[in-house]
Amino acid sequence: MSTTDETVNTTGEAAGATPDQVASAAERLEEAHRTGVPCAPVRDLLPPGDLDAAYAVQSVLTERRRARGRRVTGWKIGLTSAAVQRQLGVGTPDFGALLDDTAVPDGAEIPWGSVLQPRAEAEVALVLEHDLLHERHTVADVIRATAFALPAIEVVGSRIRDWDISAVDTIADNASSGAYVLGTRPVLLRDLDLRTAGMVLERRGEPVSTGAGVACLGNPLHAAVWLADTLVRLGRPLRAGDTVLTGALGPMTAARPGDVFEARVDGLGSVRAAFGRAAQEAHEAQEGDVR
Repeated sequence: MSTTDETVNTTGEAAGATPDQVASAAERLEEAHRTGVPCAPVRDLLPPGDLDAAYAVQSVLTERRRARGRRVTGWKIGLTSAAVQRQLGVGTPDFGALLDDTAVPDGAEIPWGSVLQPRAEAEVALVLEHDLLHERHTVADVIRATAFALPAIEVVGSRIRDWDISAVDTIADNASSGAYVLGTRPVLLRDLDLRTAGMVLERRGEPVSTGAGVACLGNPLHAAVWLADTLVRLGRPLRAGDTVLTGALGPMTAARPGDVFEARVDGLGSVRAAFGRAAQEAHEAQEGDVR
């Protein structure tokens, strides 16, 4: 069954915002991405609390990236924690697009600066083998449509200075999507209990976040049901081949230059995300090698 009956009009048409307002917010976020300098919140450019306007901004930015040759590979679900929803004053998750240039191989280096103000969180990823086309889906529908699950690390980032975000800001900023890393050992859902699956996220070998599937809307599959229902309403349903990042299993952790994160999820195995060093650190290391 659906996890929520709350809906937003995320078609890219913002009923409460003017085209100029949407364009101004999109340009502010685009400039932050282009320059690598975080910007002021965009909520001051849009009608207060207007999630439709925020999704319109997200749609504009995604279409710009597609026009530059990028490909949508799936979707990420955010705001799956009840505590975070309360903090941001919403009662529903949000979503953003995954693009091919944000996929990073397991253990490969993520260049420092490619994601602004990066933080890491452990998730369960689902890879679909069938479309999800019903108006209302069940958990069983999602299970039947899923080819396999993988452990994942999502690198969330914010183009908003100091992570000073509201729900409007994070939605406009593609649900704070930065990069994502998938594990390489696929596991069938029939072999998993995602609700009770425990998670440990380590940074440089030290545990920094723990959690379980129950922290993600009670079960990561519930989050996938919500996304499937939402995208059908928008006329762009989940399709075979899509990757779905179902939401954080525990608190996210700030990343620093040179950090290596490893997430272990019960039944799914592990996945690693490695950050490059900042330019100054790399230069100093090279000088040290010469000496």
